[in-house]
Amino acid sequence: MRDAFSDSLVNAAKKDPKILLLTGDHGYALFDDFRRRCPQQYINAGIAEQNMIGVAAGLARAGFKPIVYGLSAFVPIRVLEQIKIDVCHDNLPVIFIGDGAGFVYSHLGTSHQATEDISCLRAIPNITILSPADRFEMTACMKLAFESNQPIYLRMGKSDIGDVHHHIPQLNVGDILDIKVGLGRIHFLATGSMVKKAIEIAGCYEGASVSSVPTIKTVNLEQIANICSTNDLVVTMEEHSIFGGLGSVVSEISAESSPVRVCRIGVNDCFSEKCGTYNYLINEHQLD
Repeated sequence: MRDAFSDSLVNAAKKDPKILLLTGDHGYALFDDFRRRCPQQYINAGIAEQNMIGVAAGLARAGFKPIVYGLSAFVPIRVLEQIKIDVCHDNLPVIFIGDGAGFVYSHLGTSHQATEDISCLRAIPNITILSPADRFEMTACMKLAFESNQPIYLRMGKSDIGDVHHHIPQLNVGDILDIKVGLGRIHFLATGSMVKKAIEIAGCYEGASVSSVPTIKTVNLEQIANICSTNDLVVTMEEHSIFGGLGSVVSEISAESSPVRVCRIGVNDCFSEKCGTYNYLINEHQLD
């Protein structure tokens, strides 16, 4: 998934010199290709993420297309006020990339684990929230982001868990992508890293359907309402808090238009008790 992100970024920047990449002192190999091929379009803003958002807002006002990269524990969490006031208030075309969402940076503890980023941004007007499940969805989401003229937050979770698609899907903002079409009893709606797990679990239930939700905001209300009205149970799965994320989105739509039982599987109202591997924390939070 991270390679798909890098490839999409480099290809877009080569075609459009107005695309600029801002990072908060990230020097690892992810951006080696970008720095080599588009050196004049790379800005290291230093360990000053809040200032970086202000710089990105100014660049957007000047006609550039800034992409702001950071760990999701810092972008958007540390810079929430700047995203709200500097960018979203004036609906500026800034793309925010939050890498390592969920428990990816497991060994670094709670300060680097981001299970609240979606809920923090959902209530801010004008921003679209994307959450790709694999490299193919990542490419499709990057295309949407570059075509957009408003703020975008792209959430990048565990990137090496395998594909859920066989090709790049046709994707519009809000689309829910069918992975497995069943008999209309149980429907799994998952996003990001949990789509792969939803496919595995659905195999235990005859006739279960599975869909990927790469757009958390703004989501296709009619699609979710239809899923709720044609199933006995809807199960949401996300590597995010059960508050304010995909489970909340589906529950809110269901309550207003198509009441059905919604089972929300996500991170409960707690911090991680210990540090450990990614798989350890997935187990601790009962997402295994």
